[in-house]
Amino acid sequence: MSSVLTQNFFELFSLPVRYALDRAALDSRYRELQRSVHPDRFARAGDQERRVAMQHATHINEAYQTLKDPLKRARYLLELRGRAIDDQQTVQADPGFLMQQMDLRERLGEVREQDDPLAALDSLAREIGSLYKALETELASALDNEAQDTEQAVALVQKMQFFTRLQQEAQELEADLEDELL
Repeated sequence: MSSVLTQNFFELFSLPVRYALDRAALDSRYRELQRSVHPDRFARAGDQERRVAMQHATHINEAYQTLKDPLKRARYLLELRGRAIDDQQTVQADPGFLMQQMDLRERLGEVREQDDPLAALDSLAREIGSLYKALETELASALDNEAQDTEQAVALVQKMQFFTRLQQEAQELEADLEDELL
């Protein structure tokens, strides 16, 4: 069990080190690993053994949260390949994407002015989700193909980060709109 803390997250879950993954296999292995370190199994163990089991459970949870999230998984894969992304220095210079960002932010800002703000927000959220999914597909290709285009993957991760923030803003706006309707 001590090797759990030294394995990379993919090894821990017995998955190939690649972006595309079998979510059912991840979930199944997660449940199996959690059972192996569940506190009930160590109720009569010594303090040291219980502490180690807790460390393993924490590591397993962190690994699972990372691998199940497409953006976190991509960032982790890039880190494994020696290309960590510094959030303070990431600049997306793609002019088309910059225009798309401005358009989407403007549309999000205008949602409250629509006749049916919740319907307008729902439509925009679906569009954002669709754009995010397309980036995921591109990212899988960039990370999993033979050439492994790391720089393209970094640019795609940066774009996905924008869409993740935009999705969060849309969810917050939705909660605000729903509160206003009550």
